[in-house]
Amino acid sequence: MIGYAQTTIMAVLQTADRVLTAISDKESLELFKFIAINNEDSDGLRTKTNLTRKQYYSRLSRMTKVGLVKRKKGKHSLTAFGKVVYDAQTIIEKAVNNYWTLKAIDSIEVSNDLPEEERIKLIDSLLGNSHIKEILYSKA
Repeated sequence: MIGYAQTTIMAVLQTADRVLTAISDKESLELFKFIAINNEDSDGLRTKTNLTRKQYYSRLSRMTKVGLVKRKKGKHSLTAFGKVVYDAQTIIEKAVNNYWTLKAIDSIEVSNDLPEEERIKLIDSLLGNSHIKEILYSKA
């Protein structure tokens, strides 16, 4: 028998999986980002995304079911949860844009036993993004 804590963790993991699946393909992610940035009605959104009607509505339905998007007065916008996911997605994009810099930091850390102070100086000198720096500082 599965306990309450295990059931809760499984539900959260399943939800995280469903959320990531909802925005996992390129078109869905573009639609999600477009909704986050723009305040348009369905017709405007569908036209600008170059998706067929079926593709558009199936992607929008998935995002709505997992709680990323809401519709109010004919316009789609992000829910509070959607805004948090959008922020996380932008952090991922910044990390991807800095992939080779992060790879260089990994290589230097592996080849040398850097003292913490030197590690922080290295991160400061190689990275411009303060959010990624904070993440790396906290993951010592």
